[in-house]
Amino acid sequence: MTNGKAASQGARPHGRPAALDTPDLSTAVRVWKVNQVRSKKAPYQVRWTVAGKVKAVSFPTVALAESRRSELWQAMRRGEAFDRKSGLPESELREAAARASARPDPSWWDFSREYMAGRWRTAAAKTREGLADSLATVGLAMMEEGKKAPSPELARLAIRWAVVPGHADQEPPEELQAACLWLRQRSLPLSALTDPKVVRDVQYRLSFKLDDSPAAGETYKRRRRGFNTAMEYAVECGYLAENPLLGVKRAGASGGDVVDPRVLVNATQGTQLLTAVSYIGSVNRNRGRRLVAFFACQLYAAMRPAEAVGLRERDCYLPETGWGTLTLRETRPVSGTKWTDSGKRHDRRGLKSREAKADRPVPIPPPLVAMLRQHLREFGTAADGRVFANERGGVLGTSSYWRVWQEARPIALPPDKVDSPLAQRPYDLRHTCITNWLNAGVPVAEVARRAGNSPEVIHRRYEGCIDGHEEVNNKKIEKAMGWG
Repeated sequence: MTNGKAASQGARPHGRPAALDTPDLSTAVRVWKVNQVRSKKAPYQVRWTVAGKVKAVSFPTVALAESRRSELWQAMRRGEAFDRKSGLPESELREAAARASARPDPSWWDFSREYMAGRWRTAAAKTREGLADSLATVGLAMMEEGKKAPSPELARLAIRWAVVPGHADQEPPEELQAACLWLRQRSLPLSALTDPKVVRDVQYRLSFKLDDSPAAGETYKRRRRGFNTAMEYAVECGYLAENPLLGVKRAGASGGDVVDPRVLVNATQGTQLLTAVSYIGSVNRNRGRRLVAFFACQLYAAMRPAEAVGLRERDCYLPETGWGTLTLRETRPVSGTKWTDSGKRHDRRGLKSREAKADRPVPIPPPLVAMLRQHLREFGTAADGRVFANERGGVLGTSSYWRVWQEARPIALPPDKVDSPLAQRPYDLRHTCITNWLNAGVPVAEVARRAGNSPEVIHRRYEGCIDGHEEVNNKKIEKAMGWG
């Protein structure tokens, strides 16, 4: 009804919304003609009675007053009951109740900032960065199109910048100002995620890169996981009735996180790579020599690079002979300075997927024991007791050991292997170690414990890397068929 708002405001006692009151209804209604009252702002008054109680509301023009009288008259003619307290027809009470219970519908821009502000305090730096990437990726599907719309690259950067709580009261960098303004004004509301077309676009953005090539399996999983937790928050806050990801599956092949056997090195190649690392850098700088044991920790103990960076001397049991033990307690993952509480590039965290104070003892073979003893004799430790440091004694950065590794591969490998997937990343040494343990017959549960994974992950990721299964299975078939 056109002027229901004015009438309801004038009829509510003590300013309480009528929709919040329990209706006390009556059909004993009488509507009088519009009359004039002594008021400069609203001289035209509509009066009606509900069960003998007089209700009134005034308007600045006679047209508005007549329109409101007509609405009340039509409701009375339809036989609607009126509320004794507010004087409103039952249909208007229902409309008011619907408005009062309607879900808020923030834009994707505002929702992303709200969600990150709530998650920031309890999330690790890498988690913050991953969530920001998820929100920015989905944001490409949650903005309007137009001639002045920012490019996908700028839009992603703008959202990643905006969701950092510390930037809430800051002006965007100059190169992002236009993109931030567009996204702030023309991001789609959260309710757009109830549209299957929008959800399909979101799914595409999660699954593909900006150049339309498929994203890596782990990238897709991380993005979808971040988006899913944001949608759970949206449901919890009442913004959405249900998670739009329910029932949505990724298009295309699955299993993107299975380890490619081509990245694995054999024993000889592993030794050659570690030797080549020792050649990198001048004699005085020792760029490579100080990283030989670092890479060996991944090849012989399946340590993640961030776990090796956080290793301290007090966590090492290195006997003169026999096996030793590394008790892993801390990781030092690399994140941008804007994601960490300390403002430094390296975050300081517990072990991955473990309680904050949990540790993981890993037995290490004699060759690795010897390498670590030699490393400590030659280079000592960082000021805080860490075994591996950069040349200035600081935290060893990803770029430092990555450059050494890329320089070492052409020295260690023949030309036809340099351009192959073989050991392209230092992380491939960890994959090699886990595969070697499995091929040696170490139980999957023990491999999972040493590597810091679940048995399910070990089964899924490394099944295609285990040698000898085909021959064993062939013999089982021969025996069953009576051929053997």
